[in-house]
Amino acid sequence: MLKMHVITVFVLLGTGLTVNSEIHSLKYIYTAFSKPVELPGIHEFTAMGQMDGRMIDYYDSDVQKKVAKQEWMKDKLPEDYWEKGTQSRQSKQQWFKVNIDILKKRMNQTDDDIRVLQWIHGCEGETGPDGTLKFVRGVDMYNYDGQDFLSFDDAHSVWVAAADIAVQTKRKWDEVQVLKEYTKGYLENECIDWLSKFMTYGEKQLKAASKPDVHVLAKKTRIESNLMLSCLATGFYPKDIILIIRRNGRVLTREDGLISSGVRPNGDDTFQRRDSVEILKSDIASFTCEVIHKASSVFVKKDWDHKVDGGNNIGIIVGGAIGGLLVVVLVAVAVVLVVLKKKGKFGSNQSPTSGRSSSSGSGQADPEEAVPLNKSPVVSVITVKGSKESVNSGDSGRSTGSDQGSSNGSSNGSSNGSPNGSDKKQPEA
Repeated sequence: MLKMHVITVFVLLGTGLTVNSEIHSLKYIYTAFSKPVELPGIHEFTAMGQMDGRMIDYYDSDVQKKVAKQEWMKDKLPEDYWEKGTQSRQSKQQWFKVNIDILKKRMNQTDDDIRVLQWIHGCEGETGPDGTLKFVRGVDMYNYDGQDFLSFDDAHSVWVAAADIAVQTKRKWDEVQVLKEYTKGYLENECIDWLSKFMTYGEKQLKAASKPDVHVLAKKTRIESNLMLSCLATGFYPKDIILIIRRNGRVLTREDGLISSGVRPNGDDTFQRRDSVEILKSDIASFTCEVIHKASSVFVKKDWDHKVDGGNNIGIIVGGAIGGLLVVVLVAVAVVLVVLKKKGKFGSNQSPTSGRSSSSGSGQADPEEAVPLNKSPVVSVITVKGSKESVNSGDSGRSTGSDQGSSNGSSNGSSNGSPNGSDKKQPEA
C-alpha cells in the first residue's frame, strides 16, 4: 500500500537535538467513474494536485476548469498556465472514459455497473541543510474498481503488475523503452523541478504552522472489562508530528498492543493522528499523552483523568486507502464504492489498468505532464479500437506495440514547441 510519507524529524528527547531534513511531495490524483454517480458531491471525473498533502489545484467534470486552490498559485502562475491546464484535464477526462470502456470489455463487464479508474503520479524530495531539493522516490500507480492494478518501479524502470489480469498491460508497456525512460525522467527530474518551484512560490504559506489540539479519551470496548485509551492530535500543519503514550513513564509500543491511524488529512488543509491502546478498566496506572510538533514549537503532555467517554464527541476523519492510494479524494471514492455495492450498482469483477491523457499544448509548461517534448521524439499515435477518434494523451507518452498507428503524419519531432507539454498518444491497457 502506498502511503503518503511525512516529514522526518528525529527528536532526541531530553537533548533537543534534531536532524535538519524535510520530505516534501507533489502528487496528482485522477478519479473517473464509468458513468455519472447519483450521489451528492461525487463527480464523474475529478483531478487534483497536492503538495505536502494540501490541495493546490482542482478540476471536475461539472466545472470543466482547472482552478487554483491556494492563493500563491493564483498569484504566481499566469492565465496561460490555467488555460493549458484546463485543456489538458479535459483531454484526460476523455482518455479515462475511453479506457474504462476498454477495460470493461476486457473484463466482460456490463454497462449496468459503475466502474472506477484511478491514477496517481508524483514525487517526493528531501531538502538538506543547504536547502537543495533532492529526489527521494517517485510514484506512478493505477487502480481499477478499488484494486491495485499497475505501478512503475522507478528504481528498476519496469512496470509491476499487481494482479494477473495486469500482466498483459505490463508486458505491452515494458516493450516501449521510450515510455519507461520518459516516466523515470518525469518522476526524478521534471516533477522535482516543479516541486522546488512550487515550494518557492508558496514559501510563506508553507512556513505558517498550525498548532495541534490534543485530547486524551477512553471508551468502552466490546469486552466488558476493557477500555480503549486514545491520544488524538488534530488541526496541525505541517504533517510531521511525534505522538507518544506512556504508562507509568514507559513508552507503549506495538508489542503493548498500540495501534496508530497514522497522519490523516482533515478537510481544511490540516492533519490529525490518533494512537490507541486497549487497557483494563481496573488498571490504576498513570497514562500520559505526549505530542511534539516541531514546526509550531508545541510540546504537550496530558494525563488521562481515568474518566470514560460515553459519546463520540471527538471524532476522527477516517482516511481512505483504495488499493494502496492513500489520498484525500480516495476517501470519497471508498464511500461511493460501499454505497454502490449496497445498491447493487457496483460489479464484483476485478480488472486491469489505465493510462494517461493529453498534453497541455503550447505555452505555459504543465507540471503534470510526464514527457517534456524538448527531451524526446513524439511517439506514434494510438487509435483506440472500437472508437471513431484517437485519444490524445501526453503525460508519459504511453504507446503499446500492436495498437500503434499514426495521425496527421506526426510520428516524430516535437509539437507546438511546448517545453513540458506533449501531443503523444496514450497507450491502451
